[in-house]
Amino acid sequence: MSKGFASNARIFLLATVVFGCLAGIGVRLVFLHVNNRAEHLDYIEKVRRQIIVESARRGNILDANGHLLATSRSLIVLGVDPQALRKEDEAKWPRLAALLHRPLAELQTVFLTKTRLSAPVHQPVGTPAVQWTGLVFNLTPVAVDQPVAAPTDDTEVDEEPDETGRRPIRWAKLCEGVEESVYDEIVKLGIKGVYGNRVYRRAYPNNTLAAHLVGYVNKAGEPASGVEAYADFYLRGQNGWREGERDGRRRELAQFRTREVKAVDGFHVMLSIDTVIQHKVEEELAAVVQKFTPAKATIIVSDARTGFILGLGNYPSFNLNEFNTAPLDVQRNTAITDQLDPGSTFKIVAASGALNDGLVTAGTLFNCTLTSIDYKGKPRKFIPDDHHYDHLLPVAEIISRSSNVGAAQLGMKLGEQRLYDYARAFGFGEKSGFPFGGEISGQLNPPDKWSGIEITRIPAGYSISATPLQIHYAMSTIASGGLLLRPQIIRQIRDASGEIVYRFDTASKRRVITERTALSMARMLQGVVRKGEGTAPEAAIPGYEVAGKTGTSQKLVNGQYSRTNHIGSFVGFFPASRPQLVITVIVDDAQVAKVLGGTAYGRVVAAPSFKHLAEQLIQYLDIKPVDYTAGTRLVAMEGGRR
Repeated sequence: MSKGFASNARIFLLATVVFGCLAGIGVRLVFLHVNNRAEHLDYIEKVRRQIIVESARRGNILDANGHLLATSRSLIVLGVDPQALRKEDEAKWPRLAALLHRPLAELQTVFLTKTRLSAPVHQPVGTPAVQWTGLVFNLTPVAVDQPVAAPTDDTEVDEEPDETGRRPIRWAKLCEGVEESVYDEIVKLGIKGVYGNRVYRRAYPNNTLAAHLVGYVNKAGEPASGVEAYADFYLRGQNGWREGERDGRRRELAQFRTREVKAVDGFHVMLSIDTVIQHKVEEELAAVVQKFTPAKATIIVSDARTGFILGLGNYPSFNLNEFNTAPLDVQRNTAITDQLDPGSTFKIVAASGALNDGLVTAGTLFNCTLTSIDYKGKPRKFIPDDHHYDHLLPVAEIISRSSNVGAAQLGMKLGEQRLYDYARAFGFGEKSGFPFGGEISGQLNPPDKWSGIEITRIPAGYSISATPLQIHYAMSTIASGGLLLRPQIIRQIRDASGEIVYRFDTASKRRVITERTALSMARMLQGVVRKGEGTAPEAAIPGYEVAGKTGTSQKLVNGQYSRTNHIGSFVGFFPASRPQLVITVIVDDAQVAKVLGGTAYGRVVAAPSFKHLAEQLIQYLDIKPVDYTAGTRLVAMEGGRR
């Protein structure tokens, strides 16, 4: 008798199939949860778990008045996942190309290239796919409405290459930096597969202004020079991150977020330079270049009372926003990296030393018509002067008339060791302590390495090499009342709320000469700019006490001093009895013969620029002339400094 469909055989067969399926599932579960449990857990963890890095915003660099010199702009690094593109979005591609200012054909090439030949990227199990490229962390891309955590290259650790060695491209960069407003328009297009990553890029609003001081951050996000490099510890901040999970569409599941560390933005660095002063410095450099077409030129302005730099410019310079187009030689801060013979600006060392040791007074007379002199039993030949004198010169005139013969005799009064000691005390032969890398110490040999004629050369500024900054701060020593000040450029470190985190104060390295000696030197240096008496009446400013010194030195060309290539300089300060500003102008290899038909003396190529710049700064800083009726001269005579 038939039992219909529910026969014993059929029931047995069905039961066998059901139990077989259940057994298969059970076996598979055993393999998944027991045998291969660790491997599959690692895979799931790798697929679902993510760490999203929140980049910290780099702090601003500000001038002394709070004006921006460097800041960080929020931009979007835009890319595409070619695997996620949809056919229906192709009509929107022309609009996207227009927004990115890229040819449509170029965009289509990126969109339609879906694989590349590459070895797989091996990532340690359980480690998030994070790569550092400057200020950007490369992470797995997310949906278009979540513009964070998108990678910035085509690396995708979740995809393995096929048997031909090709692997899918999951990220191709479309544009390095898209403005926020443009990105909003791109988001509105709704093209699936187009992703963005918000990053910070460094921007320099003033382009070339103070380029050698501010420095820059390179394309890899690394500070390369200037304040950017020196103060990186304060500027860079601390990146934040959050750990969580994502769904199958790679969207963050906020409810599964486990840990989160907020980003801490960098501190702001306030400098001592003033953009107005810096701009005037660079304008004066441009005028020098236009008139004399020199190989190089440097102008430095500092506060005589504190040593803080108010402006520093070099020629040639470069645009900080286009640093990658500037040769490395142009990017060097030549004020601290290049050395030159200081020439007559060095004569302040021998004169100051002899005065300070009580060996001479301002009125001590010397015969400066000599061509040689016996020193330690041997005749020593002098560097000849440009002018011949019909009378004995007092020390004051040796300075004002810049006598090489007189300076050499002052050096002999001191002797080799004391001359060397004073040169070192004034900062020659050692680094100034300028807070940026690349500074050199110049060249000043110890006395035991001097030849027989060095005692006649070094007091006149030859057989010694110094950086422009060393020359500047040697003169600043007299302006400060005898203290060698440490050159500084950073005033304050501030947090995001404007609170001062750290303040840099005036720092002096040592006392070099007494205040009385400094005052005597300041008086004698005023003679340099007096008409008919000094070498640089071109630097005189009516109504103001200007103290300074010219310098003209022959350049070393192929190991020998050239008669046609010179370095002209003028270093001075004012008002002489209560100094406020120190200004240095150094012009390297000015083509004076083409303009004036003469030699590139410091009074010709540098002193006029000193005067022009000083007159502008007098107006800007409202520097008053000395009022002798108010007793200021009496205070100065007593060695007081304000």
